[in-house]
Amino acid sequence: MTCVRHLAFRSSLFHRQCRLFSTSSRARTIMPAWVIDKYGSNDVLRFTKNASFPVINYPNEVIVKVFAAGLNPLDVSMRGGYGAASLSMMRDPLSIKQSGSEFPLILGRDVSGVIMECGLDVKYFRERDEVWAAIPPWKQGSLAEFVVLSGNEVSHKPKSLSHTEAAAIPYVATTAWSALVNTGGIKKDNCAKKRILILGGSGGVGTFAIQMLKAWGAHVTVTCSQNAELFVRELGADHVVDYTAGPVEEPLSMLEKFDLILDNVGGGTEHWALDLLKPWTGAKYVTLVTPFLQNTDRLGIADGMMKTAATVSTKVIKHLVKGVHYRWGFFAPSGVALDEIREMVDAGQIRPVVEETFNFSQVPQAFEKVEKGHARGKTVVQISKGGDDFAAQL
Repeated sequence: MTCVRHLAFRSSLFHRQCRLFSTSSRARTIMPAWVIDKYGSNDVLRFTKNASFPVINYPNEVIVKVFAAGLNPLDVSMRGGYGAASLSMMRDPLSIKQSGSEFPLILGRDVSGVIMECGLDVKYFRERDEVWAAIPPWKQGSLAEFVVLSGNEVSHKPKSLSHTEAAAIPYVATTAWSALVNTGGIKKDNCAKKRILILGGSGGVGTFAIQMLKAWGAHVTVTCSQNAELFVRELGADHVVDYTAGPVEEPLSMLEKFDLILDNVGGGTEHWALDLLKPWTGAKYVTLVTPFLQNTDRLGIADGMMKTAATVSTKVIKHLVKGVHYRWGFFAPSGVALDEIREMVDAGQIRPVVEETFNFSQVPQAFEKVEKGHARGKTVVQISKGGDDFAAQL
């Protein structure tokens, strides 16, 4: 036994030493990518073949060759500078770097691809593993040939999906998971027969949330435009209310009250939506439209956080005395959540909703598409046309 362990140790040591001398980051220093050098409209997008190649700086990181990248409304907002103050702080907590050091900035929050290199502490992945991930907004994004991520943010890609299909899911999935599971307390074993309302159900987060909640046995009501009704019903929505037919709160108030509301709309919605919840039953209203990043952009980090804390505390107390819970939901990267979502995808409980696909050369057109709004699913950019063919050869 001692001999076997000794040989295993030498084999492991040899493997680690070999990897130190065969890292892709040492073989290449540049790569093609779409970047922005300042915040603004679509004309700030710039294609370059000389973007810095990502480097593993921590032993739990992996480098992923990107085959497909999904775009989200957040990418359009970030292009214009939304959240710049908070995201800059997260990139550089000690304010060591100069202002504007985030440029050139690569956008894109969804990625599906293949691992090309693993840090020495990565235990659950190997080179050439097919993976997908939702990239945190403070990191360089997926509109590039390669991206570096923490192993905790990555998950094995569903075997039943192509890379193009897989790139439509991670960011909206982890956002919905964070809002419904982490914040809303919804779980597979407590979801059955709960009445849940999704405000704005035809976008990326809404289409994913409908499918996940239906797979867990909930009764799901959705608000959307009339021309999206058939679309959301095909995804599993039990009841649909057309917000273009008049004040949506009127038909909703005629329905049985809800156990949870997921708000993707914002605005004045919360002034009437909380009255639709079952009082004194632990019912929750979770909104994904919060003023946190706007406050920090406008007031600075310290004042913005104080303003945000005061706002949310006031609203929580105001609604708690009425017997309902008011919560803010936020995106949270999670490879563990994507592991569970992968199982649901491969079981046929969740399918990707890709509205339109663009080539890598068409990134500005893809942004224009997302910027128009009224999406019926996701916009995906194929970074490498041979991605799925390459993966099939692995």
